[in-house]
Amino acid sequence: MTRTTAPRLGVNIDHVATIRNARGGFAPDPVRAAKLAEQAGADGITAHLREDRRHIRDDDITQLKAALSVPLNFEMAATDEMQAIALRNAPHAACIVPEKREERTTEGGLGVLQDEARLAEFIAPLREAGSRVSMFIEADPAQIEACARIGAPVIELHTGTFAEAHLSGDMARRASEYERLREATRIATEMGIEVHAGHGLDFDTARLISVIPDIVELNIGHFLIGEAVYIGLESAIVKMRAAINEGRTGV
Repeated sequence: MTRTTAPRLGVNIDHVATIRNARGGFAPDPVRAAKLAEQAGADGITAHLREDRRHIRDDDITQLKAALSVPLNFEMAATDEMQAIALRNAPHAACIVPEKREERTTEGGLGVLQDEARLAEFIAPLREAGSRVSMFIEADPAQIEACARIGAPVIELHTGTFAEAHLSGDMARRASEYERLREATRIATEMGIEVHAGHGLDFDTARLISVIPDIVELNIGHFLIGEAVYIGLESAIVKMRAAINEGRTGV
């Protein structure tokens, strides 16, 4: 059944921590930013604890879990260390993402098809502990089918290529990527997998992605933190919520 309600908005607060870490100390506080996002209407908070701790730190995850009333989505690499931290903190959701030390940000989706057996074993304890596991993947039917085989109840589609095409003005590529995302959403939904999407989205691209039926959640971070420099975090989130609502409902 096609959804008429707007997708949930998950706000990623990683780059509040990036600013804090640039000088050290405690300000700006990502937990305070997360609480403000919650008050502004965010449906959830996303935080990525990278292996190199370049932004979010271990104690941030603990404090976020304790402070939030909305769900915490813990983005993590598929490593033993991150699994142990996730099991210790028991976040509402655990999103498994690819991670390379040299990258500036997450580049592309996870190769579930190429690592099926290990990932099936990796996510089993997380699911048993009650975390809702999602896999961050490209809009590729083969990857979606692999996610279904390992028992992942949720996927998050990588929207970075679509967002880049939009910003560059490459309308042919944007249309192609949009169709890939739409078809992947249809395939996953028919398999009983919940579909989220994120990476590189701004007001315009979030509005466009929200048009796609059955996308349940959008996770957006870097753009919102950047926009907050100009208009404040609360205003940025309210404006993003309005864009998402307009995309889904036309109002």
